[in-house]
Amino acid sequence: MARGAWALRNNTNRSRLKGSTMKSKLGLLAALLVAAGMAAPAAAHEAGTWIVKGGVGMVDPQSNNGDFGDVDLGDGNTLVNSHFEVDDDTSVVLSFTYMLLDNWAVDILLATPFEHDVDLTGTVNGSTVTAGIGSTEHLPPTLSLQYHFMPDATFQPYVGLGVNYTLFFSEEVTQFSRDLDLVDIELDDSSGIAAQLGADWVFRDDWLVSFDVRWMQIRSDLKLSVDVDGEIISGVDTPGNVEIDPWVYSLMLGKRF
Repeated sequence: MARGAWALRNNTNRSRLKGSTMKSKLGLLAALLVAAGMAAPAAAHEAGTWIVKGGVGMVDPQSNNGDFGDVDLGDGNTLVNSHFEVDDDTSVVLSFTYMLLDNWAVDILLATPFEHDVDLTGTVNGSTVTAGIGSTEHLPPTLSLQYHFMPDATFQPYVGLGVNYTLFFSEEVTQFSRDLDLVDIELDDSSGIAAQLGADWVFRDDWLVSFDVRWMQIRSDLKLSVDVDGEIISGVDTPGNVEIDPWVYSLMLGKRF
């Protein structure tokens, strides 16, 4: 057997062993959580209760975030059928929930700024090319009305529907953009609907672990500032909107008051 083949098989076996060990640890952790949940007394989310949560959230935008058209790259090269791509980011998130009734609550999601790179992807001479054109930061405060299915259970699932308002700021352009005489980008603020699915796992009476998934409608107009023979022209509209429409995943620790 060749040394390379032996090494590949050996690495594969070690990867399987590592994966098996990891699955065993995750299985043990899940069993401990279930056992702790069964042992913990059920405590209700009652009307008038405040629930404060904090943790981490990831914003995962949809792929292909809007068409840009053809871009002249100079030297006879053209980026054909280009479109925006916005990458994901993770940040600190906070949630404040007030129980209006035993089953109904109002919730606001806040966060520290998320930062996203904005890429331009297209085709040049038959080859796919991706180039970074800039970056932006945003804050996505979201207000939702929630329905809690089992407010007196240890495991408490809920759904929510509301509105999101996204503020964009600190936009910057890359050297690639400056080489194309693009000196600045600006994203307009956005508002749209937001849907939520989540669950609280209550332990030690007033403490809980929460996981939720949200879909947010975030769509923004992108405006450019370009250098035309030394004159800066601002507010140039792009061919299409930037459609981010992300999934937002949050894992938080909370306390009831």
